[in-house]
Amino acid sequence: MTLLPDLVSRAAGRHAQRDAVVMGSRRLSYAALEQASNRLARSLIAHGVRRGDRVALWLPKSPEAVVALYGVMKAGAAYVPVDPGAPPARMAWIARNCEVAGLVTCADRIARVDEAFAGRPPMRALWVTDDAADAPRVAGLPTVTWPALAAESAERPAVPAVDADLAYVLYTSGSTGDPKGVMLSHRNALAFVEWAGDTFGVTSEDRLANHAPFHFDLSTFDLFAAARAGAALYPVPPRLFAFPAAVAKSWCEQRLTVWYATPSTLVLFLTRGGLASLDLSALRVLLFAGEVFPVKYLRELMRLAPHARFANLYGPTETNVCTWYDVKGIPADDAPLPIGVPCCNDEALVLDESLKPVPGGGAGELWVRGATVMQGYWGDPGRTALALQSIEVAPGISDRAYRTGDIVRRRADGDLEFLGRRDHQVKTRGYRVELGEIETTLHRHPAVDEAVVVAIPDEEITNRLKAVVVTRPGAAVSEADLRQHCAATLPRYMVPEAIEFRAALPRTSSGKVDRRALQELSS
Repeated sequence: MTLLPDLVSRAAGRHAQRDAVVMGSRRLSYAALEQASNRLARSLIAHGVRRGDRVALWLPKSPEAVVALYGVMKAGAAYVPVDPGAPPARMAWIARNCEVAGLVTCADRIARVDEAFAGRPPMRALWVTDDAADAPRVAGLPTVTWPALAAESAERPAVPAVDADLAYVLYTSGSTGDPKGVMLSHRNALAFVEWAGDTFGVTSEDRLANHAPFHFDLSTFDLFAAARAGAALYPVPPRLFAFPAAVAKSWCEQRLTVWYATPSTLVLFLTRGGLASLDLSALRVLLFAGEVFPVKYLRELMRLAPHARFANLYGPTETNVCTWYDVKGIPADDAPLPIGVPCCNDEALVLDESLKPVPGGGAGELWVRGATVMQGYWGDPGRTALALQSIEVAPGISDRAYRTGDIVRRRADGDLEFLGRRDHQVKTRGYRVELGEIETTLHRHPAVDEAVVVAIPDEEITNRLKAVVVTRPGAAVSEADLRQHCAATLPRYMVPEAIEFRAALPRTSSGKVDRRALQELSS
């Protein structure tokens, strides 16, 4: 049996002086990471954190943040990473919802923590990652500063645990407006990490980019695949995160060998980051997930790094990655990539509304069963029961499966093709329309960098379609041009009635396009 923090302990035994974390001018070896996380674990235990507890992390990405998440798991607890840019009220809502036993933050946030909890925080103590010897207190709670951890033993504490225990809880946006806490165990994470590490051959010689924030599930590959191999992790410093040119330049100058990012991030590298002028010779593996990748940009990227391996990884937070597509060669046309075949230890089921298998080639909803599927939503059995249901997978055999909400079909070659979201299908003029199909058509126009289509409720025709478009720098294209481009391949009822041009699209903290914000701005 292996737990996620065991990966660091083993790497420290094999590669003690190798870099575990490199961030700007700061370096943390595996030996230092092991000892620092052990000291934090002992401090957590000394202040009442027990097996099965939750500890929130509300701090910018840093070597201390990496120490914190491993230290929490070594204490037998689950880490709950909160978006460091989230307002204090959201952090407080998550902390109360998850009933955290502790909070790791930094000194300049203490006043906001105190205000957010109105003097009644749910945790038993706080840990502050700054070097300051003293830190303000919150409602009389014990506050442990980073220098104080030096008094703790560097030996890993003995904590009973099994791989079915919770490792972390990731809060994602909920359709009701409240975040939902996705509960994932050590086994859930390791099923993906072990498969990915083996499939993409991650070794101690690799240098892994880390663009995803720690509250975004893409970060679990960066963190844990690196530790499993004894490789170096290169988190993007917060001061660079919003500047694609600076990130792309640093990754190339640092000769990072494995990149994992959202398509939006990679498109910005190409269109705003000057990637074409940089040296990509060190890049060995490029993985992307989280959104549909416009193929015209993937083609451009593959031409810049012809020696690298490319793969499209698919999976919601509730399953981590559950299917994948190995991009064997530069795509010949602009048809969206398949999402591929199930990863090891997962099964993909294409079902109809009656939860019966859809005949080969037919469209249905994707359900996933297997080792990566979450334990449920924290404190929400009703929502969990809707998302996780018992499915008959063979005569007389039933198992729990997760309902993704994605519409797919299985092609003749066995690959799954993503057709769209159940909640991105809208009615207009009596027709059912998949918004993703219109977006794919807009992306094919050479002047278009990014495009999102939203549905605006309308009493007469149910919904009116509006496209929000970002064009390539210097491109000259009009609304009429794009409507004509869409009309050449789409039926009239799918051509957007309005097209708005913007300099940039709003994004979530994980780097994806913020569709909800666009919908609200357009309504």
